[in-house]
Amino acid sequence: MNLVLHYGLLGSLEAALIALAIGFVVFALWWQVCRRVGLSHGHAIAWACLVAVIIGAGVDAWNMFYLGMMGLESPLYVRLALARIHDPDQLGTRVVLEVAGAMIGVGLGWWMFSSRPSSPDTTDAS
Repeated sequence: MNLVLHYGLLGSLEAALIALAIGFVVFALWWQVCRRVGLSHGHAIAWACLVAVIIGAGVDAWNMFYLGMMGLESPLYVRLALARIHDPDQLGTRVVLEVAGAMIGVGLGWWMFSSRPSSPDTTDAS
């Protein structure tokens, strides 16, 4: 899916909001799966965080890893690698904000799905 994002910090914030939505939806799906299978909240949170970060920040994190680890000996290879990246100047900021957005989305999902209004305990009459 090729979304046209802005450049600079605004584009990084847009990517973080998309990752937040991905984190919320992924947690909602894992919440249902873990509830049906009988797993704990921790399993749902852990798997949702892992999947949300892979989906939300995977491509940009891979691009950052590729630029840092691969030997780009010639200016042509550097130019070709940078041409494939949307806004290479903000790549690090975008990865950090996408990971944070995915984690916050999972946290919001956990907060929304696990908060149940507690009924007053009537069995303990003092």
